[in-house]
Amino acid sequence: MKSFKYGLLAATALFVSPALAAAPADVLSTYGDIAQAKYSDSLETAKTLKAAIDKLIAEPTEANLEAARAAWLESRNPYQQTEAYRFGNAIVDDWEGKVNAWPLDEGLIDYVDTSYGEESEENDLYTANVIANPSLEIAGETVDATEITASLLEDKLQEAGEVEANVATGYHAIEFLLWGQDLNGTDAGAGARPATDFDPANCTGGNCERRVQYLQAATDLLISDLEEMVAAWSPDGAARKELADKGEEGGLATILTGMGSLSYGELAGERMKLGLMLHDPEEEHDCFSDNTHMSHYNDVIGIRNVYFGEYKSPLGNDVTGASLASLVEAKDAALAEEMKTKLDATLAAFEALKARAEGGEAYDQMIGEGNEEGNAVVQAAVDALVDQTTTIERVVKTLELDDIAFEGSDSLDNPSAVFE
Repeated sequence: MKSFKYGLLAATALFVSPALAAAPADVLSTYGDIAQAKYSDSLETAKTLKAAIDKLIAEPTEANLEAARAAWLESRNPYQQTEAYRFGNAIVDDWEGKVNAWPLDEGLIDYVDTSYGEESEENDLYTANVIANPSLEIAGETVDATEITASLLEDKLQEAGEVEANVATGYHAIEFLLWGQDLNGTDAGAGARPATDFDPANCTGGNCERRVQYLQAATDLLISDLEEMVAAWSPDGAARKELADKGEEGGLATILTGMGSLSYGELAGERMKLGLMLHDPEEEHDCFSDNTHMSHYNDVIGIRNVYFGEYKSPLGNDVTGASLASLVEAKDAALAEEMKTKLDATLAAFEALKARAEGGEAYDQMIGEGNEEGNAVVQAAVDALVDQTTTIERVVKTLELDDIAFEGSDSLDNPSAVFE
C-alpha cells in the first residue's frame, strides 16, 4: 500500500469565535480523553458480549445465540469509532491487528463449506481447522493444540507462518464463530451457524467442546487486549505520553494523519473501492454478520469525533472539549465552512448507505455485479471521502504543519494494478 500525500479535515455543526479558539494543548487533551472514553466503552461492551457468550455456552439455544450476536453488534459500535486513532499513533497501529485484523481465512479456525476450497497457494493453513485438530504443523513445527487457550491463539495461530490472513483473534474471529460463513454471495442473507454447534449434548458441526473453548478464549483475549488500550490512554498512559512527546505540532499532525489515512486509503480505498471494483463479497469488513454498513458508518463518525472534539457515548461517557475545528476556524473561517460542508456531505452519503442496508439490502449485495443502484450508493460514499480528503490537505497547510503521508490504495491511486 503506497503512501498518499494528502491531508484530511472535518467540519462541525458548531463554530467557535476566533477569539475563543482552543489552545493546541487543550485540543490534544480532548483527543486523548475521547480515546480513553471510546476504548473504555469498547471494553465494557466486550464484557457484555462475554456475559452473553457465557449464557450461550451454558444454555446453547437459538435465542441465546441471537442474544450473543446482538451483543457482538453492539460491541462493534464504539470500537469502530476508535479507528481514527490508527496510523498516527504507533501504539494503536501496532496493537490493532490483534483485535480487528481482516480479511481472515476462516478455514484456519473451523469447518467450512466445500465451496471454500481445500488449499491456497498463499496459505498452508488455509483449512487447518484448529477446532477439529488437536495437533497442527506450522512452519515445520508441531504445535500442540490439545487445549484451545488464549496463548495458543495469540502466540501460535495469529498470523501463523507470517500470513496476514491467518487471523485467529479479535472481533472477526468471534464474529465467524457466532455466525459461521456467509454462503449467500451477493444474495440476501448472513451466516447461519446453528446454536447446536455449541451444544456438546446435541452437537452439530463436530467438536463442540473445542468450539466452545475457542469462543471463550477469543473473547477473554479480546477483553484483555482492550484493557491494554484503555490503560494506554489513561492520563499517565503510554499512548498519552507518546502523543505529548511529539509536541503540539506533532500531536496535531497525528490527529490529521489518522483522519486522512482512515478516510482515504483505508476506508475509501481498501475497504470500499476495492470490493466495488471486484464485486467481491469477501471484501466486506464484517462479512459473516452483514454488519459492514455499520462499521463503515462508525468510521465516519469517528473521524468527525476527533476533529470536532466531541464523542457521544452509548454508555454515558460523553466527551466535549477543545477541538481541531476551532483552530481551523481561527486561521481561516472560509476553510472551516468548506470542511463543514464536505464532512457533512460524507455523513449524508453514509447515512444513505446505512438506510439502504437497514431497508433490506446488505452491503455485500450493494457491491454486487449488475446492481447499478447499489453500486452507485457505495461509489457516492467513496467519492465523498476522497473529496473531504482533498480539503484536508489545505487544513494541513493552513495549520502550517509538516507534510503528512497518508495511507494510499491501489484501488484509488493505480486501479489497473488491482487486476494484475
